[in-house]
Amino acid sequence: MAQAVRPAWLAVAPFVFVTLWSGGFTAIALCLPHVEPLTLQVLRYAAVVALLLPLWLVLRPALPDGATLRHLIRMGLLVQFAYFASMNLAMKAGMGAGTLALLIGLQPVVVAALAPRVTGDPPLDRRGWLGLGLGLVGAALVITSGSGLAAAGWAGLFFALLALVVMTAGALLERRSGRATHLVTANLVMCAVALAATLPLALLLEGMRVEWAPGLFIGLGYMVLVNSLISLSILFFMLRHGEAARASSVFFLVPPLAALIAWGVLGEAMAGQALLGTAVAVVGVALVVRRR
Repeated sequence: MAQAVRPAWLAVAPFVFVTLWSGGFTAIALCLPHVEPLTLQVLRYAAVVALLLPLWLVLRPALPDGATLRHLIRMGLLVQFAYFASMNLAMKAGMGAGTLALLIGLQPVVVAALAPRVTGDPPLDRRGWLGLGLGLVGAALVITSGSGLAAAGWAGLFFALLALVVMTAGALLERRSGRATHLVTANLVMCAVALAATLPLALLLEGMRVEWAPGLFIGLGYMVLVNSLISLSILFFMLRHGEAARASSVFFLVPPLAALIAWGVLGEAMAGQALLGTAVAVVGVALVVRRR
């Protein structure tokens, strides 16, 4: 049987994926002046489910078994619901898109530190611990910089750190219990679970008022089409061609790319200390990611 031809653009696919993913932080910030954070999450997942359900009915992939379904439900609650809710609430409380991206970007470092106890991975060596230290120092420099990238109050910092904790837990759970599942099925189940979990809270805690402004359409459209569909399709394509490791190897580019996009679109100031902190954190994450 002839071997499938590798598309030429596959070489740049990891960089395309990371760049598109980095824009999601600015997309959230564009939406929040016009909608409350949990209501935004309801709109996002309702749109994703509305798009994926017909596709699932056309493709008719195999139904997941009970264990796989339970894992998808847990991941939907942990990552799609709790993680994105924490991110939305952090930005609503004043956390800048660049700073939030930097804190979330520390996730590979935290996973590397915890994985030996949770999943049995090899422990961090001296290079890994150096990366962990640099990541934490860089994050501290940015948070205390006093620029547009700084943390605006304890509430924003709390929800940002909560998002980091939740995403780390999700990554460890996936490493420990993840099961191969059709991409459309997996995302449909997880987003439907997140929608079912978010809607009651939005009804209870928010007025669910929406101002249909251009910023909301642009940001929501980006999150639904680019983050939830196009980015995941690129990732799935890389998985089929054995390129997932290369996507992980450039993950440390998310914080500077997100900060650059936030600066260009939102005008978030980038003071010298914030730039230095971002650079230090990027080096730290790169040390850990490259090692793994």
